Amino acid sequence: YKEFQKLGTKSGSDRNKAMVEQLHHFGVITSKKVAEVMGTVDRACFVPLGTPPYVDSPMQIGYNVTISAPHMHAMCLQLLEENLKPGMRALDVGSGTGYLTACFALMVGPEGRAVGVEHIPELVNSSIQNIQNSAAASFLEQGSLLVHVGDGRLGWPEDAPYDAIHVGAAAKEIPRLLIDQLKPGGRLVIPVGNIFQDLQVVDKNLDGSLSIRSETSVRYVPLTSREAQLRGY
Repeated sequence: YKEFQKLGTKSGSDRNKAMVEQLHHFGVITSKKVAEVMGTVDRACFVPLGTPPYVDSPMQIGYNVTISAPHMHAMCLQLLEENLKPGMRALDVGSGTGYLTACFALMVGPEGRAVGVEHIPELVNSSIQNIQNSAAASFLEQGSLLVHVGDGRLGWPEDAPYDAIHVGAAAKEIPRLLIDQLKPGGRLVIPVGNIFQDLQVVDKNLDGSLSIRSETSVRYVPLTSREAQLRGY
């Protein structure tokens, strides 16, 4: 599914919808809700100018950070779909461009809350601008979508507990504070590993115990400090 057909000279929103249709065609997107949300949030609002927004590959966004490929966003949204129902709370750690945080906001709706945490202040500022130019702008204005400067390894306790937590960088081990901020019945999706990484799905059972499984092999930038990030780890 990485070999996308040329999306032609359609308008941006049409090309964004065509990208989603192709992910559906290749079996990556199987959820109607995820297709609807990714079709509504135009990826072009979230990639640097001059970057091809509808290609299924990760893109550099500066500061040694990337925006994930659309198929990875689709996978994570589908893994978290049952924990992104209207009224639920979602945390996006390493929110970067704000794309997935915006998708979360559309899924949990105005009565829910989507929180992004990113340790590069410049990315927080640009992600807020990206969101303001996107279909999620109203959620930002009314305060159900928030993006904060902070160390994502610490989560964002002010709005905890969360039904869904997504981590967009690879941890050496699952941060305990993120598990603590997960609601019983909640789900955490996080890449774990150093050279070899697995996308792990962590379910907190109603009794507080954890069920952990590996979904797939992945390659993410490390979950690290701001200083190490800017140094190139």
